[in-house]
This record gives sequence, structure tokens and C-alpha cells, in this order.
Amino acid sequence: MPSLPENEPQATSSHMMKTTKRGRPFLKDTLDLFATLIVSLQLGPHKQFFRTFPHSFSTDEAAQNLASLKFSQSNRGPDPRDPSRVVTTTTTTTFSMTRDMAKAMSQHFMDARLIENATDPTSNLFKDRGTYQLTPKGLHVLERFISKNGINSDHLQPVFSSQPICIKLLHLERRSSDDEIIVTQSVITALFRRFVGRSPNYPPPPDKQLDIFQKYNERSKGITLSDMTERAQPLLGKAAQVHKHCFAAVTALEWLCDFTSVVGREEAAEMAAQFVRFGLITLVSDKRKNNDSAIIFTVRGSAPGGNSPVSQQGEFRCTAKAIYKITDEGRRLAHWDVSPRPNGIQDSPTASSTNLTAVRSSEDGSLDSGPSDIKKGNMADAKIHRRISLAEKLNANYEAGEKKNSKESNTDRLRYILEEPGLRSLFREFLRGNFCEENLSFWVDVQDFKKKFNITSSAMAVSPVSRPGARNTPGQAAMERHHESLINTAFVIYNTYLAPSSQCELNIDHGLRNELVKYLEEVVTSLTGKAFQGRVEPEQANAFNATQLQTMIRLYERIQIHVFRLMATDSVPKFIKTPKFLAMRNWVEEFDPTENDIHLLSVGPSSPPGLNNSSEEVGGAYMTISQQASEREHRQQIESGAIHAS
Repeated sequence: MPSLPENEPQATSSHMMKTTKRGRPFLKDTLDLFATLIVSLQLGPHKQFFRTFPHSFSTDEAAQNLASLKFSQSNRGPDPRDPSRVVTTTTTTTFSMTRDMAKAMSQHFMDARLIENATDPTSNLFKDRGTYQLTPKGLHVLERFISKNGINSDHLQPVFSSQPICIKLLHLERRSSDDEIIVTQSVITALFRRFVGRSPNYPPPPDKQLDIFQKYNERSKGITLSDMTERAQPLLGKAAQVHKHCFAAVTALEWLCDFTSVVGREEAAEMAAQFVRFGLITLVSDKRKNNDSAIIFTVRGSAPGGNSPVSQQGEFRCTAKAIYKITDEGRRLAHWDVSPRPNGIQDSPTASSTNLTAVRSSEDGSLDSGPSDIKKGNMADAKIHRRISLAEKLNANYEAGEKKNSKESNTDRLRYILEEPGLRSLFREFLRGNFCEENLSFWVDVQDFKKKFNITSSAMAVSPVSRPGARNTPGQAAMERHHESLINTAFVIYNTYLAPSSQCELNIDHGLRNELVKYLEEVVTSLTGKAFQGRVEPEQANAFNATQLQTMIRLYERIQIHVFRLMATDSVPKFIKTPKFLAMRNWVEEFDPTENDIHLLSVGPSSPPGLNNSSEEVGGAYMTISQQASEREHRQQIESGAIHAS
């Protein structure tokens, strides 16, 4: 790995973490520090109260690692002076804090619902001698951090495979100055629709046995509702009344913290108060005793007047006895009372709209868009387009196989199949049955390899005492190990798919194969003085540098394009006619991350961010999807279907 010359100083800077008026760190810093800590820990079994909790950590372990935590990130790219060479830029961030500060930071992790007390998940306090585990939301954040930063997470795979993961996490955009959520009608619409779900979420029958994954998935569909009967009061002339779609105030706060980027019950209560202000929920009863304390959150804003359900003020009671219900306006906004719209049918232009983008947290990084900006203006004048769902894209033009654009359509379909974990798994099963699974395996392996090559990160706790002038720092050592791992991966791909008589040899263009073999012959002979024998041995591979690896990646990419075209033209047309695929389309629609009933404003800023005259920020919301959780959900759907079929 390239390293800095002895006499070249490293640029360093130091600053305190920014905090909000509530005293907590900004959310992005909180999430990054949380994920860095977890990657640095060795999660394992911990005993407490005669029970063993797997994949957990103690207060002492968290405080010890946070005392001196290093995060190193290396980015590879072409040398500006010589594009044929690859240069590696490494940035190391060190977090340092006292034990008390580390405990306070861990309390922020709990408030954000990233970790929970293993012995008592209902406890909201980070205790001095506690045992802690990751929540489903924490695992979602961790998976996204690992994928984004190219971190080796082999030691965390047992955690991901054994615990529920939040499939869809809704993020609300914040002001850069104070990290407060930017509240607009479109943001509240997005949040409310995610909160109540596509249909009323009543609990399953008591006799229905559910495992921990199924219970969590049921809860993730939306706030759990019930019907409440208000007793008759003859003296007041009131008859008995049944209130439908009710929920407890405290339950709502917990749900918002678990399935959105809301941090802490205070912020959750403010969002719930906004629901009240917008006329989406209303108080049914609060039967607390007179001497019981009550925390009431009040929010204020402008009201349009007229017949609008929006009022200037909304208050939410955070008491154990407070019960709220979804209003008629809430049901209308949630689209509960309307039949599913046919594909392509849009709401009226005056309907509430939402700035929402889907982001897939995938291992191969095939989809990595972020939240889009919208220009503030007259909402009635905004042009609204409904984001086409994945299932609609797959349904489009399936009968048009004879049309001239069928080739382009199959290319688009293959992209969607590769991006959707459930469809990709089904496609792999189809290819296996047709004895060409190696095409998809090669494409995925190269995609993963490219991402790991471009960005590499490591996190570890280090001793605060280090030898002055030491060259081989823990960060550098980790980067060197990763470089060795990349070399190994490059030649595992070659020996698996491209070497003569390899285990999963690809059927590719003869010229492409010869070009790769010729390059390897030249490099291996120049590095080792030995002739290339068709396979690369470990001692030969270790001599490769980053520039030579990049050349191999370029050759792999050309083969990858060839394989992609082969799958699009030969395999996809057959795959989309299979009964399993046709049945899968309904499943994709159900779990489509773009949320069919949520809208996008197509209006963008008139000038690039940072170059316009207005300093006002406009809010928005976007969804991130857990690759591992959606793949697990797909497997459960297949198993469930197999059981019903038998």
C-alpha cells in the first residue's frame, strides 16, 4: 500500500462535535459514531441475571472503545498527474472522550433507538453496569454504514442473520444550522402515511403463532390499532360510542423512534403534535388521575383558514393513559378508504404531495441515490408526478416482445431484477435450473469487488499511548490487510470464472478472454520471472499493486458488460414468463420501497445548492431499504408459499 514519505507531514485538525439546543450531537454524527463503535467492538455473549445474551456488549466495553476510537477511510482514484497510476488517499478520524462523556454518548444512541438494554428493553436509561444489544433500527443504520464505506463486516454477519432488521427506515431532512426537522405539509404527509401504513394495522389473532421476525414485520406495517368503546353516560345524555382506529400515545412515540430517523421521545412527541395540528389524529380520552403529572407538547404554525383541517396549534399528551385515534382526514390522507388505483392513475394535482426518494442499502451499490431537493413555491402550481413503482416497471410492455424496443425493455428489466433482492434471488434460482447461474454470480462478485476497491474503511479502538514516529499505525495496518484481501478477491474471481477448466467457467467472447490472459502473462512474468500457467498462485497474486488491480477491474468490467447483455437478451425474456416470476410481481408491489401511494414533487431548485440567494432550506423525506432484511423477507415468503402449496 502507498504510504506517506518520512518527511511529509500529515495534515491534522481538531474540533468538538456540534450539538443541538437540546444538548445532543447532530444526528449524522450520532449515526456515524454509533456505527464506528459497533464495527470496532467484538460483540459476543454476556451473562447477566443468570441469562446469556448473544451478540451484546457491556458498558465498560463501549466506554473503553469510545475513549480512543479511530476510523480510517481510503479512497482510490487516478493520479491527476498520471491517470494510468492509482493513488490512495487515506483519512483518519479519531474520537476521544472521557468515560462520563462516553456514557452520555451511549445514552444518545439509546434515545435514537439504535441500542437497547438486553435485560430490560423497556428501559430508556444507559446504566453503568449494563448489557446492550443492537435494535432492528441500529442494524439498519449499521448495514448502510458498512455498505457505504466498504468495511469488512464478516465478524458482524452472525448478528445480521440472527436478529430482526428494520426493512424500511424513513429519514426526515434537517436544517444544517440546528439539526431540527424541517416541517412542511409534504413531510408530515410522508411521515403520517408511513406511521399508519397502507391499511389499518390491527394485531393478528391471539392464537396465531409468530416468531420474532414475523412479530417485528407485523409491527413495521404501521402503528398497531384497536377499537375502543366509550361507556354511556346517561346523566349527561351521552350514549355508548365506539371509536375505531385507536392507539396509545406512548405506543406512537415508540413506533416513531423505531421506524423513522426521529431521535428521542421529545422529537417524536413534536411530530405527533404536528399530526394533531394537521387534523390527522385526535384525542379520544386521557384518564389520568388529577395528581398524575402530564407532559404536553405543543406546536404552532400557520393555518390556511377556510375548510382546511390544518389549525394553528396542535398538542400531544405524553401520558400512559392518553388514547388517540385516526381522524376522517387521516384516513383520507392514508388512502385507506379508496380502492387500489390501477397502474398509471394519479391523484388530483391538488392532493398533498411528498418529496420522497427510495435508497437501497445494497451490497453491490447498484442504487445509491440520496434525497432530492425541492424548490419552495406555490404548492398548487407544483407539477406532481407519481414515482413509478418497481412492479409497474416490470409489468410495463411485457406483451410487447415483438416491438422494436424489446431489447431495451429487457435491459431495463434486468436492472430492476438486479436491484430488487427478492427478484434477484428468484432469477438466480431460474438461472441455476438452466445451468447458467455463473453469469449472475460473476456480475454480482465483480460489482462488489469494484466497490471495495474504490473505498475502504476500518474502525478500531487503539491505546491512547503510541510510539512517536511509528509508521505502521493500526489504520495503515488495516488498510494493508484490506489491500491483500482485494488482491485475493481479484484472483478468486479469475480462478473461479475465467481460468481454463475453472469451477464455474464463463462462456465469453474469445477475444476478451485472450486479452485478459495476455495481460496476466505480462504482469506475472515481469513480477516473478516465471511463465504464466493459466492459473494465478497466491505468491504471484501478492506482488500486484493497486494500479495493476485497477487494470484487471477494467478488463472484468468489459466481461461484466458482455455477461449483462447475455442475461438481458437470452435469460430475461424466458424468466419473465415463468409462473414463479408472475406470482412474485404481486410480492414486489407489496414491498416496493418507493411506496406507491406517496408522491414526488418534480420541481427542483432553480440553481445548484449553495449558489442561490435564499438561505432557507426546504424539507423532504427519503426511505432507505435494508438488503439483508428484504432478502430474508423474500425467503420467508417463498417458504410460506411452499407450506401452503403442500
